[in-house]
Amino acid sequence: MIDLNDIEIIEGDTTATTQQYYEAIQTAINTGLWGLQGSYGRAMMAAIEEGYCMLGQNDTHDYWGNHIPSRDQVQAGTKGSFYFVAEQCGEGWAIHMSEVK
Repeated sequence: MIDLNDIEIIEGDTTATTQQYYEAIQTAINTGLWGLQGSYGRAMMAAIEEGYCMLGQNDTHDYWGNHIPSRDQVQAGTKGSFYFVAEQCGEGWAIHMSEVK
């Protein structure tokens, strides 16, 4: 569940570490916060495309009703999958991010 601290980090808390930032983004993704203001969605998509974060455990829909698949619904090795994150940032990072709630 996302909390106020996560929101502050996503919105630019400069005291947060890089790891804390991506943990907050992963929490937002896992919570399905695709319907929030555009900057959140852009930050979540950028983290997925760069391989720092993966799609959530459950599929969801964005503000406009577009389907967003779960990490298990995309092909292994493609953006949003566990294996893409492992390839981009290492298996240890991927395991850690897969455990973020």
